[in-house]
Amino acid sequence: MVFSHGIRTLGVLGAGQMGLGIAYVAAVKAKVPVLLYDRSEVQLKKGMAFMDKLLTKDVSKGKLSEVDAKDAKDRVTVIATERGIKGFGEVDMVVEAASENVDIKTSLFRTLAAELRQDVILATNTSSISITKIAAAAIPDGIAPTSAEGKASASRVVGLHFFNPVPVMKLVELIPSLQTSQNTLDKARAFALACEKEVTVSQDVPGFVSNALLMPFINEAIMCLEKGTATRDDIDKTLRLGMNHPMGPLQLADFIGLDTCLAIQQTLFQGTGDSKYRPSVLLERMVDAQWLGKKNGKGFYEYDTTS
Repeated sequence: MVFSHGIRTLGVLGAGQMGLGIAYVAAVKAKVPVLLYDRSEVQLKKGMAFMDKLLTKDVSKGKLSEVDAKDAKDRVTVIATERGIKGFGEVDMVVEAASENVDIKTSLFRTLAAELRQDVILATNTSSISITKIAAAAIPDGIAPTSAEGKASASRVVGLHFFNPVPVMKLVELIPSLQTSQNTLDKARAFALACEKEVTVSQDVPGFVSNALLMPFINEAIMCLEKGTATRDDIDKTLRLGMNHPMGPLQLADFIGLDTCLAIQQTLFQGTGDSKYRPSVLLERMVDAQWLGKKNGKGFYEYDTTS
């Protein structure tokens, strides 16, 4: 069956909370077969166990029937780690959800472009890194960026920024690079809509719309705590009750991951040179201490990681 977005099989690169969430909405909402790959077998097992938990939860809430849940689970196939990216085979689109690190992402896109068909859409879930730089990495070595082959390879790269937790959050931020073709953009948008997401479009600037606004806000809250302006609880309570935010900025930072917040802040600061994006010292020290937030049980708050 060929879907309106043209994605008959999706590849998801990375089985962490973002990658697994993308695989989940693709299988449950868009009903697209998914090939899931992560270089860590441990992470793949954790990811699939989390998918089982999500499906069970949705069945118990009446959001899915048991038959629909089983069908969705059957649509997801784990690629054996030894096969690597070659295991994506005949996918029509890959969404990369690896760590927020420019060197990791450009290396992955160089490999994806070399291993997969020329017409495969290569999407990145980055929340701050230049899509144009990632697209340039998809041009084969020795090929001029302005040549027909160079343009074609880079034109299939697009930013497709899902938000965490992916099964819950309704937004996808769509970011074209300078090289992205209209066809790539249209198919990426159609796929996001098939996942039952709302779509906004941002130019390829540091942080796009979402994190260019959000990260200075979170960073200012951390600096308020650092300077002793108010306690953790009073900072978060002020924004929850005074501004009607669903959670305070410090709790939100924990849910995003303090290492991710720091990586985004560093990308914004390096990309703009604007001091408003300079990470707070407290954020840097907490990441140094490996207090990363909800993902490992300790951030501004403490969390039970056994459940």
